Amino acid sequence: MGPFGAEIEIDAPRERVFAAIADLAGRPAFTDHFLTGFHLTRLESSGVGAGARFRVAVPLRSVWMDTAIAEVEAPHKLVEHGCGGRGNRIPATTVWELTESGGSLTRLQVSHWTEPSNHLDRALEALSGNAHWQRRGWREALRRLRAQIEGERSSPAPPAASRRPA
Repeated sequence: MGPFGAEIEIDAPRERVFAAIADLAGRPAFTDHFLTGFHLTRLESSGVGAGARFRVAVPLRSVWMDTAIAEVEAPHKLVEHGCGGRGNRIPATTVWELTESGGSLTRLQVSHWTEPSNHLDRALEALSGNAHWQRRGWREALRRLRAQIEGERSSPAPPAASRRPA
């Protein structure tokens, strides 16, 4: 089903935004409202081959999904392939595209789609309202990511802890 996704402008350099999305270890910070139980599938959390497993929470249904980074074109594009559903039989793709958008703005677009191959899987996705909840989840995720990235820039550095010499 899909593609569905979201788009947002973030007031930060494209390289910084790309670094935030390319490291799977940081994903729960902005997706944990609809992707739960997130864990990495290998030690290296970025680069081609980095992977994660998580549960997609939609009403009436909660399925496990896997994703792995398949293509990296820094700082323009990140492509992930995975699978999910019962028996991991539903292929899924997520594409992150970043473009410069005047000044220091970066336009970030995420697209996600699944390709259920049998009637049962297609019916379950349609009945659960998966497309609506995925669109809503991705929009909120990008808003949270923007707040995180722009907040890092504006917040002062924490004071260093003082230590007494021994």
